[in-house]
Amino acid sequence: MFNSSRSRFSLTLFFALVITGFLIFLFFYIKHEFNTTRTEITEDAMVSKIVNMGKLELVKYAMKDVVEKKELHMILPDSRVLFVAVGDVTACIDLTKVRKDDIIQTKDTVTVSLPQPEICYVKLDHQKSRVYDVSGVWFADKSKTMVEDVYKIAEKKMLATATEMNLLGKARENAGTIFKPFLENVSGKAVLIRFK
Repeated sequence: MFNSSRSRFSLTLFFALVITGFLIFLFFYIKHEFNTTRTEITEDAMVSKIVNMGKLELVKYAMKDVVEKKELHMILPDSRVLFVAVGDVTACIDLTKVRKDDIIQTKDTVTVSLPQPEICYVKLDHQKSRVYDVSGVWFADKSKTMVEDVYKIAEKKMLATATEMNLLGKARENAGTIFKPFLENVSGKAVLIRFK
């Protein structure tokens, strides 16, 4: 009788330990599942347009600018966005515009008429550009609109600054530096670069 109650106690203790161990395992498993995040990314990439490129980039200005936009209100606090913009402004020449009659050869010279340099693109670097402060904005939609506006303002300001710093003039200068030696080596003649 003493033996059977002892074995019953051992059996009960064994089951209690197994159930306790299972509950502890279940607790940590559920805790792990709540803390674990899984990321799913679904992509459907497709080519919407193929563009033949013929533009030769001649100069790129890497720029950094601080832009502040304020909206002044009569009653509510003023809305303000402070943005540090980092990006590039690039000038190029569209070589697809060069025609056969733009290249004139004489006995010892070649005259090439190139199209005028143009701004290829103004591109903000979204990895390096930062919105540092948004204040006085009460609604999320208004904040989003102000941030989008400040991006556009920053691009326009970069373009204006690059234009003031004679980006297109530098592109003309670089076109001569790049094309003249190349064409002289190919043709064996003196080369004169002009712009239409």
